[in-house]
Amino acid sequence: MMSQEKKLWIGLLIVAVFSFGVLGYYGYEIYQQSPPVPEKIISENKEVIFSGQEIKDGQNVWQSMGGQEVGTIWGHGAYVAPDWTADWLHREAVFILNRYAQKDFNKDFDALDKEKQAALKIRLQADLRTNRYDEKTKTITISENRILAIQYLSHYYEGLFMNSPEFDKLRNDYAIPKNAIKDANRMHKMNAFFFWATWATVTERPNSDISYTHNWPADDLVGNKATTDLMAWSGVSIITLILCIGLLVFYHAKSGEGESLPIPTSDPLLKQGMTPSMYLVKKYFWVVSLLMILQVLLGIITAHYGVEGNGLYGIPIDKFLPYAVTRTWHTQLAILWIATAWLATGLYIAPAVAGKDPKFQCFGINFLFIALLIIVVGSMIGQWFGVMQKLNLVQNFWFGHQGYEYVDLGRFWQIFLLVGLFLWLALMVRPLLPILKRKTEEKNLIILFLISCSAIALFYSAGLMWGRQTNLAIAEYWRWWVVHLWVEGFFEVFATVVIAFLFVRLGLLKTKTATLNVLFSTIVFLSGGILGTFHHLYFSGTPSAIMALGATFSALEVVPLTLIGYEAYHNYRLSKATAWVDDYKWPIYFMLAVSFWNFLGAGIFGFIINPPIALYYVQGLNTTPLHGHTALFGVYGMLGIGLMLFVLRSLYRNTLWNNKLIKTTFWSLNIGLFLMATMSLLPIGIWQAIESIEKGMWFARSSELMQDPTMITLKWLRTFGDVLFAIGIVTFAWFVFDLTLKNKNK
Repeated sequence: MMSQEKKLWIGLLIVAVFSFGVLGYYGYEIYQQSPPVPEKIISENKEVIFSGQEIKDGQNVWQSMGGQEVGTIWGHGAYVAPDWTADWLHREAVFILNRYAQKDFNKDFDALDKEKQAALKIRLQADLRTNRYDEKTKTITISENRILAIQYLSHYYEGLFMNSPEFDKLRNDYAIPKNAIKDANRMHKMNAFFFWATWATVTERPNSDISYTHNWPADDLVGNKATTDLMAWSGVSIITLILCIGLLVFYHAKSGEGESLPIPTSDPLLKQGMTPSMYLVKKYFWVVSLLMILQVLLGIITAHYGVEGNGLYGIPIDKFLPYAVTRTWHTQLAILWIATAWLATGLYIAPAVAGKDPKFQCFGINFLFIALLIIVVGSMIGQWFGVMQKLNLVQNFWFGHQGYEYVDLGRFWQIFLLVGLFLWLALMVRPLLPILKRKTEEKNLIILFLISCSAIALFYSAGLMWGRQTNLAIAEYWRWWVVHLWVEGFFEVFATVVIAFLFVRLGLLKTKTATLNVLFSTIVFLSGGILGTFHHLYFSGTPSAIMALGATFSALEVVPLTLIGYEAYHNYRLSKATAWVDDYKWPIYFMLAVSFWNFLGAGIFGFIINPPIALYYVQGLNTTPLHGHTALFGVYGMLGIGLMLFVLRSLYRNTLWNNKLIKTTFWSLNIGLFLMATMSLLPIGIWQAIESIEKGMWFARSSELMQDPTMITLKWLRTFGDVLFAIGIVTFAWFVFDLTLKNKNK
């Protein structure tokens, strides 16, 4: 009879093969059905308005100034400036409607009665929504009214992004410095890209009545309204969620809690030998601590740009440290310090399990440390040069700013980081291979550990799958492989295995029980997590099937979070198991915090933006950073800190901790993050969502709304949470340096 373990391995294989097969197939469909970049955009009398090369170069210009770190395109990016496609679309519509109204009635559009307005809107929609892309000639033909609108909007955006004095206030509202684009030719090309990206939001797909972006953004003037598919698949996602929660609860109740395990009378890790390489991870933790402080400082400056767009309390720092740079560094450092904390934990665990270092292990760890420092510093310098417009478009792609959120670093630095990850993988595999040959009880857990390590190294390579001028829809597909599958996917599996491994090593969990739990958790997580990637791509120029798959499978991502209370209670009970376990109180408490933020940040705040009908109105609003902050730091950041504390507890076994300091850290971080989310990000996001539903995305992101006095007050309210949170970061760094430097001979 087949063992339960073997059944779970087969289940995991089936889930992985099926999910990646579907992900790959619909990736191919995205390649085939992405909004076409024409060779030319022409007038009805064949005059060239924009060339295809200008559109592609314009995409690179947009990337060079910060790309998704300065407003959004198709809803993805930063939140102070507008979504440029929603902004262009609405301004173009108003311009053309006013031309119609003046020509037919000698009045502005707003002065007409509703009947006349309705007739003009129908005329506008017939012009904008009709697909005039010719597959044979690779051209898009546009009307004279659209050409005049392009001329008007090109002048508008040139004034905004360059140095026209009349845009000083608007630039301040949008946190865009003067001469963000310094060259008129570059500005012309960026306008070409803005027009093409906007064209895709309103032009209907061939043989369809919806646009390439599934009618996103909502705008009544151009007929962009929620579709039947949006409604239907939102319903399916909610039904799927309820059904699968029921099945999971039934399975959990049926399987019971498993066998109880006698708690060891003393800490098993005290008997564990220490190898030279295990002590070397301390320097990684020092760097993590410094990067955390730098990231929080940059976050404070970035948040302040929302209320004072041209500086910091009167200091014009935007001239040398603009919003695009501070936000880039803030988001990038979050990924880098969390990843470094996790990688360092892995470097500690591998030789701890083996009991000895392979040859050159210490050299490899030191070499990797230097390489990571070079990547962090080098990529940040390159991004500054890119945003400050000091690189040409090719140099910017390789060494500067790629313009894609979370993968902003230049291609050279991406390749360098990928090499570093494979070096890390080698350092993980070498100590563990002899253990696998012995066929110990831990074999399956070690195999899972190595699979997750391999996936972390391998899946970052998806960031190399787009080129300098790849169609935005295709680049977005691969970008989410990195942001969702790499960060949210396989790091999650890695974390699950590592936590189970630590509890096994502490004698608090049976090896077999841990293995079964990890296998089952991985199957449940990947069942929704892999194809759940598509929920980021509803409105990114993808076919309708993406919405169906994304809505259905992203609902499954929330399912395992429903049992998070049991996991939290289980961990809490372990922390009270016996006297010596109290030494691990704070690492375990951070695991409790992970459970809480998994439920609130990833679960509740995640699901309120996941269903298609919800995301249609809130994509690109402050509901996204609400989910982002509470899930990225609340889950992955807290977990990174918890893993570091486990390692530090093991490194300094007989050392008394500064419990007051670590207690301050724990409560400051958790209360600060909660206040930041509930006092500022949540109410701003709800207000924006209401305006988006009533008036459209263009208004929800407008200067008029975002600079409203009440909105400014809500932004300032974030200060309470931010300050408390910053105290927690500083006290944690203080704790790490105090502990390691006082015991530097250990």
